[in-house]
Amino acid sequence: MMIYKFGLDEMNTKIKILKEEFQYIHDYNPIEHIKSRIKTPESILNKLKRKNLELTLESIEKNIHDIAGIRIVCSFVSDIYKISDMIQKQKDVTVVTCKDYIQNPKPNGYQSLHLIIKIPVFLSDQVKDVFVEIQIRTVAMDFWASLEHKIFYRYHKDVPEYIMKELRYSATVATELDNRMEKLHHEIEEVMKNEQTSNDQLLLTEHHKGLDLLPTALLETLISKEDK
Repeated sequence: MMIYKFGLDEMNTKIKILKEEFQYIHDYNPIEHIKSRIKTPESILNKLKRKNLELTLESIEKNIHDIAGIRIVCSFVSDIYKISDMIQKQKDVTVVTCKDYIQNPKPNGYQSLHLIIKIPVFLSDQVKDVFVEIQIRTVAMDFWASLEHKIFYRYHKDVPEYIMKELRYSATVATELDNRMEKLHHEIEEVMKNEQTSNDQLLLTEHHKGLDLLPTALLETLISKEDK
């Protein structure tokens, strides 16, 4: 379990650096919040039993890839793919699988982008490759998934059909909300870009006006020095 904790620490540090770098360069934070967890030994054993796998450490390392997990929650769908791309470009990160449940939602309406990555952990006497599952989703997707999880827990997975129907409809509403927020996001970015262009043009005009006030002889001297 200690090895998986180290792998989780390594990946959390990487994501924190990417988040701060993005904020510094683009003056915008694509990540709302981050959650991480390690499966309990009981949960790991239950998964081995469900999959009819051997109850050994070797079997766990080989077959269970979501012991260490990170969930990244974003404001917009476009941010999901930006963050995924930044993570996958890390040189010491190996992408094992990528499942896009946004382009291809699950039948119940679940949406998220899932990455299983492998990251090296450097110990005092060896290097261990650790699997980490990363889920990236919007606030709306995360809210829906949290509600769906509580409902399944409440009904012990035997959810009435009318509730399942309402859940699927709620997923459609959440998708529509994400699409509307994405559109607003792009419109605001366009307005800000146009304002910046207008400000730059204004500054350039004022700069030229200032040059017009300089004596002609001084301008000719400056141009002559520049040519030399």
